[in-house]
Amino acid sequence: MMAGGNSRYVRYIAIAIFTLALFYFVSNSKYDAVSIRDAIPHASDKSPPAAEKPKPPQTDSKITPPLPATDKKPIDKPADKPADISTTKRPTGDAKEFPLALSPEDPNWDNDLTGIAPGPRMNATFVTLARNSDVWDIARSIRQVEDRFNKRYNYDWVFLNDKPFDDTFKKVTTSLVSGKTHYGEIPKEHWSFPEWIDQEKAKKVREDMAERKIIYGDSISYRHMCRFESGFFFRQPLMMNYDYYWRVEPSIELYCDIHYDPFRLMHEQGKKYSFVLSLYEYVETIKTLWDSTKKFMKNHPEHIAADNSMGFLSDDGGDTYNRCHFWSNFEVGSLNWLRSKQYIDFFESLDQDGGFFYERWGDAPVHSIAAGLMLNKSDIHFFNDIAYWHVPFTHCPTGEKTRLALRCHCNPKDNFDWKGYSCTSRYFDINGMKKPEGFENQQD
Repeated sequence: MMAGGNSRYVRYIAIAIFTLALFYFVSNSKYDAVSIRDAIPHASDKSPPAAEKPKPPQTDSKITPPLPATDKKPIDKPADKPADISTTKRPTGDAKEFPLALSPEDPNWDNDLTGIAPGPRMNATFVTLARNSDVWDIARSIRQVEDRFNKRYNYDWVFLNDKPFDDTFKKVTTSLVSGKTHYGEIPKEHWSFPEWIDQEKAKKVREDMAERKIIYGDSISYRHMCRFESGFFFRQPLMMNYDYYWRVEPSIELYCDIHYDPFRLMHEQGKKYSFVLSLYEYVETIKTLWDSTKKFMKNHPEHIAADNSMGFLSDDGGDTYNRCHFWSNFEVGSLNWLRSKQYIDFFESLDQDGGFFYERWGDAPVHSIAAGLMLNKSDIHFFNDIAYWHVPFTHCPTGEKTRLALRCHCNPKDNFDWKGYSCTSRYFDINGMKKPEGFENQQD
């Protein structure tokens, strides 16, 4: 019995010594103990682990990480209150520090096109005239513009409509644009018949054009659109914040990467108007447009530029109009020029003559005639390297080297520039410009 009791005491002492030793080792270890419960999340836990901060409640359906060098604007902006762009964050650095890279041989040419592009930004915006029903078509266009260019530059986008934009349009477009989005409703006086228009005469013109199957010949809304784009889009309150615009239509395509900022090119090279496609207008829609233009030239000779592009517009020194015009569904241009006295005088003279409703004058020939007469040749720019499609015409850059450098996916055989119905060859000729290598292979 005594031996058994002594044995138990020895075991108790040994266990006590081991326990004390283990406690000493653990308490002096350099590693912190981790609670098993804290390491394994439980469905019943109502609070996150201590290392994770609770997320604020989501108040918007759009979930986007913060964009560098830009602020996202609230979805809506009243049409009668100009947007405040003074607080927009812009990349720093002047033009000398970050020169434009127009070709792979230039400094700063970026093949990867990743991240936010360095250098200054212009006071510029994209602008789109659209209806709520255009939401998915314009979504396609926005992705084209963002993927090929604006994801690195974060320029704003102004949307204009003669009706209020609905929530779906705002949510979808805001989610796609990397810059700020602004939504404006066009005032009725900019989207209606002016008081001097004879409604009965205008109606008979539409009926006659419908019988002759002239495209958009019977459309009232198309005429309002052409008049608005000719004389009012650049005077909308939201547009008054900017100096340059890039017009984007629903359902367009951009076939090539854009390595530089076209707004900067316009500013630094002193350009006021630009294009990628040109062609002849339908003669039946503009029968008296040149008569109105000649009346304006007679009344305002002071507005005609010394080195103008009359040779692009007329084959006989201005006696008749050859119908050549720049296709205005793509434009990058100066808003200050459109808001100038010269251009406003021209538009108001045409508007009083009533041809937007008594015929079917388009904004493309109006812009083109104004640019051709009131700007010097050097003020107009052709963007060969911006590949563009709007049904039914394609501008695909001429020159294989250019297409490969810009990662273009257009078929050069589809390029409209050098076809018989294009006026681009004429533009090159009157400016004494050498046509791009390979243009002969794309002629009819």
